[in-house]
Amino acid sequence: MCSAQTDPFVVSIASKINVLIALLAVLAGLVLTAFVGQRDYSYQRDALILSVSSLVGSQPHLQLTSYYRESAEVKSTLEEFLALSPAVKRAVLFDGQGEVIGEESYSWAEGDALPRFIDMRKDLSPVDRGIYTTSGGAVPEDLELLSKLTLGEKTTSLTLPIISVVDPTKKGLGREDFAAALAYPELVSSVYVIAYLDVEISSTALWSLTLPTVALSSGIGLVVLFLFWLLTRSITRRITAPLGMLAQVADDIASGKQTEPLRIRGSGEVRDIAEVLNGIITGLHSYTRQMDTDRKMLSMKVDERTEQLSRRKEELDSAEQKVTETRSKLRHAAYFDNLTSLPNRKLFTEQLTLLLRLAQRGNQNVGLLHVDIDNFKRINDSLGATAGDQLLREVSERLAAGVRDSDVLHRGTDDESSLMDLSRLGGDEFTVVLNHIESIDMAKRVADRLASSIAEPYLIDRQEVIVSSSIGIALAPDHAADVETLLRAANTAMVNAKKRGRNRVVIYDDSMESANRERLQLENDLRRAVELDQLLLHYQPQVDALDGRVTGAESLVRWNHPKQGLIPPFKWIPIAEEMGLIEDVGEWVLRRACADLVELRAQGHSLPKVSVNVSALQFHDEFVATVSSALQDSGLPPESLEVELTEGIMVSNQESVVSMVQNLKDLGIRLSIDDFGTGYSSLSYLTRFPLDELKIDRSFVLGLAKGSQDVELVRAIIAMAKSLGLEIVVEGVERMEDLEFFLGQGVSVIQGFLFSQPVPLTQLSPLLAPEHFLRQLQRLQGSQTKDDDAITLEEA
Repeated sequence: MCSAQTDPFVVSIASKINVLIALLAVLAGLVLTAFVGQRDYSYQRDALILSVSSLVGSQPHLQLTSYYRESAEVKSTLEEFLALSPAVKRAVLFDGQGEVIGEESYSWAEGDALPRFIDMRKDLSPVDRGIYTTSGGAVPEDLELLSKLTLGEKTTSLTLPIISVVDPTKKGLGREDFAAALAYPELVSSVYVIAYLDVEISSTALWSLTLPTVALSSGIGLVVLFLFWLLTRSITRRITAPLGMLAQVADDIASGKQTEPLRIRGSGEVRDIAEVLNGIITGLHSYTRQMDTDRKMLSMKVDERTEQLSRRKEELDSAEQKVTETRSKLRHAAYFDNLTSLPNRKLFTEQLTLLLRLAQRGNQNVGLLHVDIDNFKRINDSLGATAGDQLLREVSERLAAGVRDSDVLHRGTDDESSLMDLSRLGGDEFTVVLNHIESIDMAKRVADRLASSIAEPYLIDRQEVIVSSSIGIALAPDHAADVETLLRAANTAMVNAKKRGRNRVVIYDDSMESANRERLQLENDLRRAVELDQLLLHYQPQVDALDGRVTGAESLVRWNHPKQGLIPPFKWIPIAEEMGLIEDVGEWVLRRACADLVELRAQGHSLPKVSVNVSALQFHDEFVATVSSALQDSGLPPESLEVELTEGIMVSNQESVVSMVQNLKDLGIRLSIDDFGTGYSSLSYLTRFPLDELKIDRSFVLGLAKGSQDVELVRAIIAMAKSLGLEIVVEGVERMEDLEFFLGQGVSVIQGFLFSQPVPLTQLSPLLAPEHFLRQLQRLQGSQTKDDDAITLEEA
């Protein structure tokens, strides 16, 4: 006897039949529900429109309300229309020209914009009823879900004309005139449109009124669906029961469980299938016994051989994996940078050589960008080598993301060669190869995009860091035909970008070669300048313009080149910083300034203090000890030395910087912030660091003549410095008008060409004589008075 369990195959047939009939029933129910809901919605809408029209026609006093426009009466009338149905969201009364007389609405509809009267009455005669529909609008909070289900809120504006039996244009009409016309309609020969009533109907609220009907139809549909399901289940069970038993027997035969002949009750096809299955059972029973013996023998041999092959395969796979890993590591070490995983100089040179050959055959251009991070050494010195490595990795990622598919040499494959558009030559230098470019302008656009990407802020060790880049561009074959020459040309352009102030893109030009040779010679001469005593100091006095007293002097280093004479600082100070010589130069300036002030005082001259500028590259852990040593060796009192710090030092706000500044202050020296407002424009350090003085930069002084905006900026700086208790020194004053402006702001200490240019120590001594600058002030004021008199006379 077979098992009574139902086969999954037969179950799936029954399930499909059940699901099909259920889907048809659900579809029919949904169609019925939608039909009933739409019909009831249309009925509710038409009934509401009829109610509004009937109410307007049954209230002749509307013409009086429209004519006299009494607010209480207008409000009462509109509220009556608003109360007709919850679907009425707003009632508005217009005059004959479309001006609003009164408006009433539910609170949730107050924010809706009122449709234009001209749009609602477009293409209608004055006495026609208007229906105008707009999409959108507010709905009650409890109906927001219903609004989404009905595809959004739609507002129907029903405009009805209000007919008057009296001509509203006549003067001096009274209520008795309207009453007489209504009492004797046979005397009325004409009617007039005195106003229009606009009733706005919310589709969402109207749908909510149909919900009971929709719910009833849905309930009926569910009952029908349940009855269909019961009927379908009963029918499918009767059809599939014999098939299920046969399917179960077939599964048992396939698995070897069925060994006894079948005894299935049935007729026709079911009986025939049972007889066939009984024949199969008898044949399989004898065949299975024979196969079991053979299978056991074969299985033992196969298991033994499989185990041997498996061990051998594992050994081969392990050896192959080790060889592949070793080969990959060797190749990566030979051709790729360990820090950024970018191609190194060797792979870059090989691939670019091949590319130049292909480009030469096809008469195509190849562009090369040489990218160098500006002031990268400062990042390493201030944040450490680990932070510098992290910065280089992030820069490489931005460069890789910034080069588009159309710009690169290889891209779009999974192989490592897809990175060949971008390489790291070493240190903070990267190269980008641009293939198939039409002109140098295309390379310039790519370089500008990369420079902007690099300039975005970085977060290194939870500290925001901003760096810029200098990019040089060279084009083959215009600038070079081989790799070495092309790379040298791009590097030359990059160096010129740094010379021009960094953070810029420069295209190679043949004239740069001579400039590079001059720079190389200048670098060689600069290395020997300190040893050969070619540096000297000039001093620019700081004068109190109230009494002519010299309050101090700023020391300014000069390079007296044996062949070129005095070289301006802006030409060689950046080179000294790049070459790492700025520390030697800065220490020499510090010691010489201290010694010179001691010498001046020994000669009987009075100079309260001397100021020394400090580069950001000098400001490290050993700087405090250097200052202390210079004071001890010279014998200068600490309060006579003033160290001028740049905003680049102060804005870092690191604990090490704060500690160093405090150590300098503990020595007793004065601290000044130089060129305030021209750098990072951060104000937090003014309150955190123990500063004594703030110097207003020459650029602000030059801006005084440009307009009120610069004047107000300088006033703000002065007010801020005074509020913090800082002394103020103004740099770069050259005009008497500027002096008078600062005196008017309560700032009297001036440093600039108006009093004296920077002079050697020998020429500084006469300037320190008592009343020297007082006499100069009197001459300047006298000259200014004459000029003012001349201007006054000229105006007269």
